[in-house]
Amino acid sequence: MSADNALSGQVMFYRQPEPLTIEKHRNLGAKRVDRPFAFLAQAHVVPITVNEFGVAAGSYPVIFAGAEKTPLAVMGARSGENVFMSPVGDVDPEVYLPAFVRRYPFVFANDSGGDRLVLCIDRAAPMIGENPEVPLFNGDQPSQYTQEAMEFCKEFERHRRTTDNFIKTLTEMNLFETKTVSLTNRKPDGTEEQQTVAEYFAIDEDKITNLPNDQFLKLKENGMLGPIYAHMISLLQWPKIIQRAMYRFQAQQDAAQRAQTPLG
Repeated sequence: MSADNALSGQVMFYRQPEPLTIEKHRNLGAKRVDRPFAFLAQAHVVPITVNEFGVAAGSYPVIFAGAEKTPLAVMGARSGENVFMSPVGDVDPEVYLPAFVRRYPFVFANDSGGDRLVLCIDRAAPMIGENPEVPLFNGDQPSQYTQEAMEFCKEFERHRRTTDNFIKTLTEMNLFETKTVSLTNRKPDGTEEQQTVAEYFAIDEDKITNLPNDQFLKLKENGMLGPIYAHMISLLQWPKIIQRAMYRFQAQQDAAQRAQTPLG
């Protein structure tokens, strides 16, 4: 694709996506950076594909949001705060990192006509620059690094389409319900108040149980039961998210109080 072709749409985390071309990026490549996923620090939710539900269920809640019921991995209880990130930008090594994040700084985007996908790279990514450790191109051909990135993005796109079909099927069967997660705050005067943490869509277990046999068999034959039950199990992770958020909030409050306390 020529370097002056226009792109349509925006993608979360990507500040300066550009169609990858030999004319514009011949001398660029990737270098090692200490914290490649530091941009996650302000992301309390991250899109996730249906094939990831099982492994993600051990780390955080997987919910559905918006009119399109987009699957999201919940990584924080408050907007702009990821409870799995350290203060200096390191990801908790025990948490599963969604493919949406791992493909960075590469991404597929639609061209201006919307009829084909174009491999792009975030030119503003800290690991992309000149004098790289790993080049984007070897001569006039994409390097092995670039080819592997393209294959990863192709695989992600296949899983994204499978996810769209999954959502479409469950919506047609009317299997979603609205859920709310709240926590109780105790005020200084001893009274309590409920604070809503999240409102989202979830798959209704009772509706699954009461499906006609032919519809239940359709879910089974299409491999959809595993992700459905993984999603349900993942919702048991809400207390962990809230506990981490409250611990972090208390630590911030304590640090602020110490900063205001005179020494000596």
